[in-house]
Amino acid sequence: MLFGQSVFQSVLTRLKEERGEEEAEETEASFRIKGLGMGFVAPTDEGQALAATGTEAYLAFLPELPEFDLPLTEAEESKSAPQIPAHLLRLTEKEIAEELAITAADTEATLSEKRRQFAKTNHPDGFAPEFRDNANIRMKTANLLIDTAIKGLFWR
Repeated sequence: MLFGQSVFQSVLTRLKEERGEEEAEETEASFRIKGLGMGFVAPTDEGQALAATGTEAYLAFLPELPEFDLPLTEAEESKSAPQIPAHLLRLTEKEIAEELAITAADTEATLSEKRRQFAKTNHPDGFAPEFRDNANIRMKTANLLIDTAIKGLFWR
């Protein structure tokens, strides 16, 4: 600071004196630095300089922020929540055995094919997280039934 001015302000003052009053007014209109409380002042389209505080100058360069959706109410949540597939509600061993339709005529190859077909429509990885417990129960039960049927083939 020289005589109460920053180095930059003193350079501007010296340039103003060297160029004369007319050119100095043009320079001042296009670029101004205010005291510590004010930030950079950029010219507008009309040539007027607008003062901005440090925070306003910083925020002026940020992109527009997207609008955030408000949390859903319970009624809206129930409408938008995915519905559990009907077959995932059939969890008893009897219901799953009926779906598999295991008979005494089944071979190990047909039982393996039934396991694959059942897994295609019931594997837990194919469902939303809130439905995976039901799918997991169905897969465990089906595997138990099919494994028991395969063991029964060897004890005949």
